[in-house]
Amino acid sequence: MSDNQLELLASNAFENRTVLMSGGSRGIGLAILTALAKRGANIVLLAKTDVPHPKLPGTIHTAVDEIKAAGGKAVGVVGDVRVDDDVQRAVATAVDTFGGIDILIHNASVINEAGTADLPLKRYDLMQGVNVRGMFSLTQAALPHLAKSPNAQILSIAPPLNMSPYWLGKFPAYTLSKYGMTVLALGFAAEFADQNIASNCLWPETTIATAAVKNLQSDPAAAMHAREPEVMADAATLILSRPSSATGEVLIDAEVLKGAGVADLSVYGGSEPLDLDFYIDA
Repeated sequence: MSDNQLELLASNAFENRTVLMSGGSRGIGLAILTALAKRGANIVLLAKTDVPHPKLPGTIHTAVDEIKAAGGKAVGVVGDVRVDDDVQRAVATAVDTFGGIDILIHNASVINEAGTADLPLKRYDLMQGVNVRGMFSLTQAALPHLAKSPNAQILSIAPPLNMSPYWLGKFPAYTLSKYGMTVLALGFAAEFADQNIASNCLWPETTIATAAVKNLQSDPAAAMHAREPEVMADAATLILSRPSSATGEVLIDAEVLKGAGVADLSVYGGSEPLDLDFYIDA
């Protein structure tokens, strides 16, 4: 028998479990939702992408269609994680449609790599509002329902707290917002430890060949040295299949997969040398 834990996960491993995700119209978020839906999960996604982006394929509507085509049940809620009413509506949709919330995934995120002198305050506020406040708001709204789940999970796409001066000085405003997500996730783990609610972070070891990398990067070769989003999807699936007692960790996708017996990560694509993601040191 294979010792690959991913292969051993039953096709119905997430049956009757409901997932609420911020974002998820494309890229890493959609890959995670599709992987969970294939294993029986009910999906609710809160995203702004009501109409197509001129350079990026996919909307909340096409994401729902893809998840359903993979065999899952899905509902899209068009809204903004910064808007309290939209957050409440997403939570209510999950509860009214599927009876509760078992898994909460903080995937929505805004990136701006400008330095301190060049970052407009409007963009600063956007990053903090989506990345940190949005994560807190959605957790707060979902908390009463997570508390009723027998194995509640919160998963945040947030990085290790690498305090190297290189990373601290590269783009402090973005780093603050992402590290803020990590601190919140670890804080939730400690705060909710006695409520059977796990809270962990997941971050990619390498860059990921999302549509944004393929279509918006100035370097057309960037996607060649990046893994496909499925590497994050498979790692997330493994994390979310654990008991809620496994909590308070900042996990790297490659390490999760290797620890689960996935020996060959070349199946996720990417030409050598692979480009490491932000906050990952060589």
